[in-house]
Amino acid sequence: MDFFHALADPDNTFLKLALAVGLLSSIAFGIIGTYVVTRRISYLAGAVSHCVLGGIGGALWLKAIFNLEWLDPVYGALLAALVAAFIVGRFGHNPGQREETMIGATWAIGMALGIIFIDLTPGYFDITSYLFGDILLVSSQDLKLIIALDLIIILFVTSCYHQLLAVCFDEEFARLRGLNVELFYQLLLALTAVTVVLLIRVVGIVMVVAMLTLPAAAASLYANRLSGMMLLAIFLSAISIVSGLGLSYNANLSSGPVIILFAGALYFLMAGWKKLYK
Repeated sequence: MDFFHALADPDNTFLKLALAVGLLSSIAFGIIGTYVVTRRISYLAGAVSHCVLGGIGGALWLKAIFNLEWLDPVYGALLAALVAAFIVGRFGHNPGQREETMIGATWAIGMALGIIFIDLTPGYFDITSYLFGDILLVSSQDLKLIIALDLIIILFVTSCYHQLLAVCFDEEFARLRGLNVELFYQLLLALTAVTVVLLIRVVGIVMVVAMLTLPAAAASLYANRLSGMMLLAIFLSAISIVSGLGLSYNANLSSGPVIILFAGALYFLMAGWKKLYK
């Protein structure tokens, strides 16, 4: 109740902004998470999210060394995520190339480069908010970026729904029907990369994959259609974010981990209920 009383206070604009960002993030988490779960690329999303640290570290180093005031770490994170998605998507399927090896190498190299760049950067930088997220620190600019991301995702999914459905569930059939599977797969990876970058402020690099998988995985237990799975995943993401934000505010805890705990608890409760019902 303290959380809702604080929301009603007109002076707590930061809390209203955090709640708006959280609810809008649920759209991206639910839709992209559905594709991540059905296509079984959660480890790939993890590699992309951890490579983001390399881009953040590189942007901080360039900004400090060359005095580039305009260079926001988000630009470096976005570039690193897109490069990682392209490398894994393009070279992971090559004959003789094990995809899990490519994912592991990309994951490790991205993290290592990020730490090295931060060590080389003059001064001290606290990257805790990037690693574990802090939804209470989001700005109106973050809100605009997430709104733009949601619109792009919705437009892309509605225009390519059947193609993405085929790529996720029956890649061989889609290829036989003449669909450019590689192109749609790369577009899906690129959109996943952009989603990861823009949502790390909510739950952080370390835990963004959990929000892409847990609500969608829970939704997959009860939904019979991909569209229904998306809607249920969005709803579960919203519940996790609002509940986690409220509890973390009242208990003075980090918001990112609490949100993940709620998402995990929902998943296990729904999985247990499903098993019990059967």
